[in-house]
Amino acid sequence: MIKSISTFDIKHKRVLIRADLNVPISDGVVQDDFRLRALLPTLNYCLKNNAKIVLMSHLGRPKGKIDKKLSLMPIGEVLADLLEMPIKFSHHCVSEDAFNVTLGLKSGEIHLLENLRFSNDEVENNKDFSSKLAKHGDVFINDAFGTAHREHASNVGIIDHFSNRGMGFLIENEIQYFYKLINKPKKPLIVILGGSKVDSKLSLIDRFLNVADRIIIGGGMVFTFLKAQGKNIGNSIYQENLVSAAFDILEKTKNTQKLVFPSDYICNTSFESKKKPVIYSKNEIKDGYMGLDIGPRSIKRFQSILNDAETIFWNGPMGVFENENYEEGTKSLASSIVEFTEKGSKSIIGGGDSASALRKYNLTKNVTHLSTGGGASLELLSGKTLPALQRLEI
Repeated sequence: MIKSISTFDIKHKRVLIRADLNVPISDGVVQDDFRLRALLPTLNYCLKNNAKIVLMSHLGRPKGKIDKKLSLMPIGEVLADLLEMPIKFSHHCVSEDAFNVTLGLKSGEIHLLENLRFSNDEVENNKDFSSKLAKHGDVFINDAFGTAHREHASNVGIIDHFSNRGMGFLIENEIQYFYKLINKPKKPLIVILGGSKVDSKLSLIDRFLNVADRIIIGGGMVFTFLKAQGKNIGNSIYQENLVSAAFDILEKTKNTQKLVFPSDYICNTSFESKKKPVIYSKNEIKDGYMGLDIGPRSIKRFQSILNDAETIFWNGPMGVFENENYEEGTKSLASSIVEFTEKGSKSIIGGGDSASALRKYNLTKNVTHLSTGGGASLELLSGKTLPALQRLEI
């Protein structure tokens, strides 16, 4: 069992929150505040209960070096605007000055620590670093679902120093949706998987074979399955080391209609090619060409399957949606998911590139649940243990 923040007496206590403030940022300007807004329920609860809040997070991959472009200060400014209150900021996580700011906090104030990954001690789960971070709080709350599959100092090592530890409302919400998706989905359940890599999805496919009614597979990962079927995939990307594993899954489902593959593809000689894209069927992608999106027949077929869904889970785009020439599959599917959600279906989006696509098309508010963690959601749904959540259990 993991305790919720709502079970603790946090009045006038220093609540140390591991947040996920790893948001897109360019030239010091936050490009997307989705994860910041997802944190607000936990922060507002702490403020309402007169707690003293200390926030810590990472941003990007500075590899243990101070990088001003990856400072959390601009993110703290956006968070302050969202909360309509000032936020104190320290330029180092465990400096004497940072500890003094924390010790001087009054109830209802917030202190944000600088990027945890400016020190390699964070990703190395250094015990001494964990101990120092723990000095900032009386109660530890993890609300960073996006890093729950990592074993770092701020979410795993730090646990040894707190008897009062639990999760925030963001993680509580994520767990609620994903456990229900695994154990009690309203059926028919349609799972849509895309993206370029199949390695992160194989165990998920295997687990959902007995849960989902149909599993739609698109994106670059489909070509590993086509290769396993002996199809000509031209120059399309695939993972050679996983062809055998893909073949095993195909064997498990060969007498069923569980897996659904595209019937046509938008192709070109390369992603950067200026040539006009061409459409090939799944059996005739010519040498020198590569699949970069699903084709119009596939879109119509997938939409038809979704029409019967009571629950939809989607993780991974159908093509290289960053390029308008290869975005139609992802865009059409996203629009269909929203349409069926508005008609009563439940839609759960597994973060990552799927979330990016929804944001690109301004559809984030039109789905049932949009996860803040792509990798974490995949591992949780695959049946793997998330170290940060396991360590919170009492």
